[in-house]
Amino acid sequence: MPELIAPTVRLQSAWLEAHEEWGPGVHEDGFGLLPSDDVDSPNGFAAWVTRLAAESGSVTGQAPQVSCIYRWIVEGDRVLGGIALRHGLDDAVLETGHIGYGIRPSARRRGLAGWALEQILNEARSLGLARVLLVCAIDNVASAKTIERHGGVLEGVRDTRFGAARCYWIKIQ
Repeated sequence: MPELIAPTVRLQSAWLEAHEEWGPGVHEDGFGLLPSDDVDSPNGFAAWVTRLAAESGSVTGQAPQVSCIYRWIVEGDRVLGGIALRHGLDDAVLETGHIGYGIRPSARRRGLAGWALEQILNEARSLGLARVLLVCAIDNVASAKTIERHGGVLEGVRDTRFGAARCYWIKIQ
């Protein structure tokens, strides 16, 4: 049975296995990975996980620099994907959405994206968000269907720096 957990250094090798499965140059939405992050070394991986915790506001005594909650989709000690819930409505959220997620190729077609989306929508509700924006590539039919099954209403298609994208709003209150 899958679960959503906060990123942890304990799963570095499992995360690296998932990362390798995606391959170079493929966008892994939901992980908050930046090109400057060194995830291969134990110290670099720990620094990345610490940054994600700080952005989530879960580092004691630190205010979040970016309001974003990161969760990994795991089953046992296997990392299946990631999902992120960004707060607010700035230019970055307008381009990428409040929620971004990705499922590793070998774990797709099991309903994990929909399950994780439902879980993170509950978290958004508990934060008092009334609606959230989700953005997916225009040719990502699986993601579009997942979003629509969870109440996503297509606002339209727009060009982003990642290419043409569908923009959906989900009311959650």
